[in-house]
Amino acid sequence: MKDPELLALLGGVVAVLVLSSVVTAVLCRRGGATPTLINLRQRVRAWWWMMLVFGGSLALGRTGIFGFYTLLSFLALREFLTLSTTPRGDHRTLTWVFFFILPIHYLLAWAPWYGMFLIWIPVYSFVFIPIRSALAGETENFIERTSRIQWGVLTCVYFLSYVPMILSLKIPGYEGENAKLLFFVVLVTQISDVMQYVFGKCFGKHKLVPSVSPSKTREGLLYGGLAAVGIGTALWWATPCTRWARGGRWALWGLGGFLGGLVMSAVKRSLGAKDWGQGIPGHGGVLDRLDSLLFGAPLFFHVTGFYFGTNMTVAYPRPEWIDRLLHLWMNS
Repeated sequence: MKDPELLALLGGVVAVLVLSSVVTAVLCRRGGATPTLINLRQRVRAWWWMMLVFGGSLALGRTGIFGFYTLLSFLALREFLTLSTTPRGDHRTLTWVFFFILPIHYLLAWAPWYGMFLIWIPVYSFVFIPIRSALAGETENFIERTSRIQWGVLTCVYFLSYVPMILSLKIPGYEGENAKLLFFVVLVTQISDVMQYVFGKCFGKHKLVPSVSPSKTREGLLYGGLAAVGIGTALWWATPCTRWARGGRWALWGLGGFLGGLVMSAVKRSLGAKDWGQGIPGHGGVLDRLDSLLFGAPLFFHVTGFYFGTNMTVAYPRPEWIDRLLHLWMNS
């Protein structure tokens, strides 16, 4: 929070929110309480709260950020799994998922033990989940039930955890400034969502995939995506690579975020729901606000690491305190 460029980004967001609040108040006074304006007012108020919570996590430092995203993963996974009925045979499996797999994964990310972070969920947890469900003895719709839990853990926990893992990227000449990069990633993702929504409402004529997401249009994707890339490129001073390389990465990453949101909308529609929840007025649930980060964050993390030649496995081997615990256990 002592980084002047990070404070400048925070100040810019606050200024935009102030302007949005004033504009919304004027529109509501002149246009009356129409459903569109009520929704807009709810969205702006929710953005204020989200900004305060996210800024507060940054103020708490690295541990606070990982704790914040652990909570977000918990809430997102809960939303994902409660949209459909959970058979009694899966209850104990979910207890292991929420209170063992999820916190251990974030502990590995925080440590960080990069090698185990990569495989804890896609290997060990994915093997454990069907085994634990099979031990419950319920075979009806077994593959659907197991796959639903695995998909929820993959997206809501594994993919989302790549956002705080940005703090661990070792970028030459950028040491100690990764909080700014994390904030920038979240900011540009949300700007992309907002721009696509605004341009889709104003100019959208051609639905992209109406059966999956009725609000997404070709015009919203094109103009909103270009606007987000332009804004991200204009803020080149807050990130560690050249302006044009950054613009190309924002385009790739923005497309990944858009497609991630589209996929999660398809999952949501398949479960017969319009929103993942009602926890954020005007936005839906926690997962409705995070869906574009789920695919975009892993893509951004690995493309950035590849661009700078960051060898995370070498940079973050097994921590010494884990070696000491293993030594004590082996000799007990």
